[in-house]
Amino acid sequence: MADEKYTQDIEHNGEISHEDSDPVLETREKALVWKQDQRIVPLCAAIYLLCYLDRSNIGNAKLLNADTGNDLLSETHMTSYDYTIALMVFLIAYAIFEVPSNYLLKKLRPSRWIAFLMLSWGATSMGLGGAHNYAQVTGIRFLLGAVEAGLFPGFVYYLTFWYRNSERSIRVALILASATLAGAFGGAIAYGVGHMNGAQGLSAWRWLFIIEGAPSCASAILVWFFLPDYPETASWLSTDEKELAAYRLQTEGSHGSASAMSWPDAKAVLAEWRLYAHYAVYFGISTPFSSLSLFTPAITAGLGYSNLRAQLMTVPPYAVAYVVTVVVAWSADHFNSRGLHSAVFAFIGAMGFLASAVLPADAYLHRYGCLIVAASGAFACIPPLLGWLSSNLRSTAGAGLAIALNVSFGAPGQIVGVWIYKSGEEEKGYPTGHWTNAGLLLFVTAGCILLRVYYGWRNKRWNGDGSGKKFAY
Repeated sequence: MADEKYTQDIEHNGEISHEDSDPVLETREKALVWKQDQRIVPLCAAIYLLCYLDRSNIGNAKLLNADTGNDLLSETHMTSYDYTIALMVFLIAYAIFEVPSNYLLKKLRPSRWIAFLMLSWGATSMGLGGAHNYAQVTGIRFLLGAVEAGLFPGFVYYLTFWYRNSERSIRVALILASATLAGAFGGAIAYGVGHMNGAQGLSAWRWLFIIEGAPSCASAILVWFFLPDYPETASWLSTDEKELAAYRLQTEGSHGSASAMSWPDAKAVLAEWRLYAHYAVYFGISTPFSSLSLFTPAITAGLGYSNLRAQLMTVPPYAVAYVVTVVVAWSADHFNSRGLHSAVFAFIGAMGFLASAVLPADAYLHRYGCLIVAASGAFACIPPLLGWLSSNLRSTAGAGLAIALNVSFGAPGQIVGVWIYKSGEEEKGYPTGHWTNAGLLLFVTAGCILLRVYYGWRNKRWNGDGSGKKFAY
């Protein structure tokens, strides 16, 4: 049986006080978390890596073999404006389907729903390899947005069933950072696939969609059988471990046994005005995230690199961003200070974009360094933001809705991101994109600081609401 002292060690803010806790219990808890990590984090990170590859490879396809006229735009007779619309409809679908997808994740079990989404987006991505005109590309991208919409908010929600507040940011980071790995791999894969141009009568950009979509379809089978749903149903946890998992999340986690969302649950979340501040901040970070995801190949092409070399030069910014994102998330959890970490790295990202905007257009090396700084700051501030939001939610059903709404509010920001890097500004160094991202990241910085101040003020004046929990920082 789990030690009764465990429940007595939960302080007023919902965290464990290890200062007076049983060392044996601490050891058991660490062993349990490590056991969960081995089963959950690598699998989720791999799933998101595949998702991000299939989402962002259109940016590689746009430029792949453009020098020979075998790129996506040339062969589908699309203009740059048509391409932007195709990117935008993906995000419209993404915004529409996030909330219902999170509802279905709880209703149908995470393993079943996520496996279905994987199979769907893998097949849809492969279908892009057969597109021949603007209408087909746009329609398929809409379907891709619809099926990918539930994955990231679903993962953030899913982790609340397994981890405490102080443990989530680093796990979210390890999953989200796989997007930066996907960006790095995507550039490297595109570089290699570019040499397949004309193989079996198919252009390289078609092979890119087929090759990167197939693993998602195959992996869906593994996810169906191997992604655990909830601690209370995990066959690989002993009875004692299940009881300890339940105690750990008694006051600060979601529960698999909880009922699906009701109208009172939804109403409570919709009427909580402070959550809209979180949503606004997430809107601000979504534009840099989206624009970097889709236009890094174009940005590097505007830095003096051409053709396949531009694909290869997208790798270093993403590789550095991966390391920074993981380290920042670990630090945010370790010091229990998610808001300030997000503020600091949003500011660093803003400075990277700002420097890119003011440097001369031909200062290629300096602007490439600024791109690395900008990407690192923009990606690194996202996991603490999501961990901060989930730490300040009170119910299982409410958490699912709030997390989905948060990412949905980011969708308009992502739509802004598809318009700001204008093809006609390549020779100028894309100043509109860099200025816009710098301004929004400064907005994120200010928003995080204000939210942190507000939560500190509320905690000092706390009267107690019977939950025994204060707002997390």
